[in-house]
Amino acid sequence: MKEYYVYILTNKSSTLYIGVTGNLQKRIWEHKNKVVEGFTKKYNIDKLIYFEQTENVMSALEREKQLKKWKRQKKEDLINKINPKWEDLYNQI
Repeated sequence: MKEYYVYILTNKSSTLYIGVTGNLQKRIWEHKNKVVEGFTKKYNIDKLIYFEQTENVMSALEREKQLKKWKRQKKEDLINKINPKWEDLYNQI
């Protein structure tokens, strides 16, 4: 079965970025190595602080949209339940 991930990244300024991917390890590597032009490269956002896994691409995309609509505090509460120290989870994937 194919796996899909919704993930949240941050930087030293605590800017949040929410994305979705079918290959979490590769995608975070791309963020860390500034391979793709865009928001995360511009603002040096490369620290994986949260992720969820699903087997359904549509539910991953819907979850991404849902999280992007949330107020910052609600996003922080979600992150803090899983990763209260906001440690980089990249080495755990």
